[in-house]
Amino acid sequence: MTPLDQQINAAFPGKVVRKDLTSLVKGNAVVPTFVLEYLLGQYCATDEEETIRQGVETVKKILARHYVHREESELLKSRIRDKGRDRVIDRVSVELDDRQDVHVATFTNLGLKKVPVQDRWVRKFPKLLTSGVWCLVDVSYEAREERDAVPWFIDSIKPIQLSAFDYVEYILGRQQFSTGEWMDVLIQTIGFNPEHFSRRGKLLQLSRLIPFVERNFNTIELGPKGTGKSHVYSEFSPHGMLISGGEVTLAKLFVNNASGKIGLVGFWDSVAFDEFAGPDKRVSKSLVDVMKNYMANKTFSRGRESLGAEASMVFIGNTKRSVGYMLKHSDLFEQLPKAYYDTAFLDRLHYYLPGWEVDIIRGEMFTSGFGFIVDYLAEAFRNLRSEDYGALYREHFTLDPTIATRDRTAVQKTFGGLMKIIYPEGTCTREECRELLEFAIEGRRRVKLQLMKLDETFRERAVRFKYLDKQTGKEHEVITLEELQYQRALTQVPGSEQARSKEPITGPDVATDPSTTLLTDDATATLLTGINIIVKDNQRGVSYENLFGDYLKNAREVHVVDPYLRQFHQIKNLQEFAQLLYRYKDPGDEVKLHVITAAKPEEHVEVEKLLCKLEVALATTGIDLSFDVKDHGDIHDRCVETDTGYKIILGRGLDIFQPYDRKETFNPAVALQEERACKGFEVTILAV
Repeated sequence: MTPLDQQINAAFPGKVVRKDLTSLVKGNAVVPTFVLEYLLGQYCATDEEETIRQGVETVKKILARHYVHREESELLKSRIRDKGRDRVIDRVSVELDDRQDVHVATFTNLGLKKVPVQDRWVRKFPKLLTSGVWCLVDVSYEAREERDAVPWFIDSIKPIQLSAFDYVEYILGRQQFSTGEWMDVLIQTIGFNPEHFSRRGKLLQLSRLIPFVERNFNTIELGPKGTGKSHVYSEFSPHGMLISGGEVTLAKLFVNNASGKIGLVGFWDSVAFDEFAGPDKRVSKSLVDVMKNYMANKTFSRGRESLGAEASMVFIGNTKRSVGYMLKHSDLFEQLPKAYYDTAFLDRLHYYLPGWEVDIIRGEMFTSGFGFIVDYLAEAFRNLRSEDYGALYREHFTLDPTIATRDRTAVQKTFGGLMKIIYPEGTCTREECRELLEFAIEGRRRVKLQLMKLDETFRERAVRFKYLDKQTGKEHEVITLEELQYQRALTQVPGSEQARSKEPITGPDVATDPSTTLLTDDATATLLTGINIIVKDNQRGVSYENLFGDYLKNAREVHVVDPYLRQFHQIKNLQEFAQLLYRYKDPGDEVKLHVITAAKPEEHVEVEKLLCKLEVALATTGIDLSFDVKDHGDIHDRCVETDTGYKIILGRGLDIFQPYDRKETFNPAVALQEERACKGFEVTILAV
């Protein structure tokens, strides 16, 4: 167990489970994670290996004995008939048979229909009246002589979810963790190893949880396939509903005017539309109209009566084109069905989660550590839905007055949702508050910039996505990462802020963007010095070449000081730096590359072995590598110095890229640094 695993077990005894156990017990059972973890929580909520082993075996037996596989449904029905009664795990939905004046149930996998349900169960668990709830059900069989009589009966029914939740215990437990530790706990709860995610990568994953903790939160995520967009909404909480295919009727979603039956938004905390994208999908205009009103006002109409609901709306789908192409030639909503390709609908979205920033899921990204039983966290989130943290940033910051009411509401709902997830007690430091506020502003800015491209009326009123720091009196503008990465495409888009100003895009406090050329029109002119470049966490489009490549030209001797050139991927970065020197030198010249790094005493031999291999590999290229490995702690600076008079101070040394799949031969990130997500860092370039 890691220290974090020990800490979460001590703070929340009986409320956590080892996350790799889910795959161990699942087998071929198509069961949501929260169902499996409900069972695991009954038998495996401990850190004792023997208890866990026995618990896993118990859960396996329960699933084997009671979970209903569709292909074995007839066998199970026969067994219930022979025994007279048995317990099953199945998805159950209930409806009212108004002819017989009785509620009747349908079992998804068992295949039973029109099974009478006592009214007391329906009153106790009203969600049974929606699309279905996973339950432990005691089913009995009694042959009857009456014609058309149903021999099946439900003796008891229990939705698979937590029976009790202590909110105070949850808050007190949270206070035992630092912010970073708590975020790691949440990432492990989702099922991922936090070591594979940057700080921003974790925030992107956690922002998918906002619909569970914030009422009437409207969000969209569009991006490439395989990033786990629908996983959270289908597996994470018993209070969320995922609609596959993205198509739903007005009656099913809102209200059936004929029967008066309230739809999904009246029963679920979150309603997610999977595979929402697709320009050719047919969508009812009346559905879109009702949805627009609901997303704006939290109400919908049933005839003359207006009804309210609290369900958040989530739209997830795949993009087909690169982000750069969409920014230059169309917009980030281009894959939506035509009926939803409506600025009035899009303006009601509070947050656009950039799915292209989320890594494609790889096997090594899953965790074997401990996380909350997802049902426990789902109950915590449900309790927090009644809180309002959206205005807590006002203690430190003020939004720019040009930000309209709808934009301001969107920012506050996103900010409040992240506060509830990461700081459920409602307190955080000034910089932690700034981090969430900027993240929230960025998501709404992404929506607004696309609206400005689609409808000129949105361009008539200038909006500055800035905030004022009350302590310093300084204004800060929030820029999206895709603006930084694809500024050349953006400057060609009519109506964009950059097209109007003709100025290069810079991020907050950024003196120079790394994708802008630093040379003047005269190629022999002196390069700019005394500049500071800030690269944001998760930013792409960055390489050694566009950061500082011009400063390496004509160098005959280069010194690299970096105490973290120890591991294989770090030596690989050094190789790519040497390749850049190779491209810039004349074929008949040589460049001396001297490297100073550090390692622990027990690591010296392995580090020197890797550097020797690189030295030999570069010998025929004209790059003369030498190195000096000092003891760990002897050096701290990270810089590159050239004999041409430049010093490049590197905040993270050469290790600026986040982990990526090096084993995938066709992954463009293997060959192209610009396709890799970066860690946050700064570069300062001086003349010496």
